[in-house]
Amino acid sequence: MISIIDYGAGNLFSVKNALDFLGLENKITNSAEDLISADRLILPGVGAFPDAMRMLGESGLVGVIKEQARKKPLLGICLGMQMLFEKGYEFVETEGLGLIKGSVKLMQPEGLPIPHIGWNSLEFNERCPLLERCSQGEYVYFVHSYAAECGGNNVAAYCDYGMKIPALVFEGNVFGAQFHPEKSGETGLNILRCFAEL
Repeated sequence: MISIIDYGAGNLFSVKNALDFLGLENKITNSAEDLISADRLILPGVGAFPDAMRMLGESGLVGVIKEQARKKPLLGICLGMQMLFEKGYEFVETEGLGLIKGSVKLMQPEGLPIPHIGWNSLEFNERCPLLERCSQGEYVYFVHSYAAECGGNNVAAYCDYGMKIPALVFEGNVFGAQFHPEKSGETGLNILRCFAEL
């Protein structure tokens, strides 16, 4: 069972639809008990970092997520990936979940508009189990204005958008996709398949 964490700031149904299409058992939930009993967790996110962290805090699930991330695979998607880091700097400095070392800051791509919207290719950096069914240069779909700054050993793949943007990150059981695998065609579905096989 994959639990999709509902804290009021996630693109829940597109993620659920992709998992349903793949025939993967899943449920949208805000129950700590469901997170504890699940085999895997997905943390989606849409909107601003401070608002999402506030809503996640109000849900009472922060402690459970941190505890379960030590025991089972967790995938953060888009803003959900950004929340995995120690701090975010969208509007105000905000504490993240601290599951991956690093912070999230406004992108400064040379000569290109923000937000970064559209398809971009993955440039592999470190071997990662979520990329086992993918090939270098496959395209995935991005919508974001902020990007992670972290150690290269935590970056499975970058994309190039006037700067190198960490596209897929990981630390132990914790994975984060800056792109939307659920909107990234067969490549995104393959990444979700790999996550389900961990």
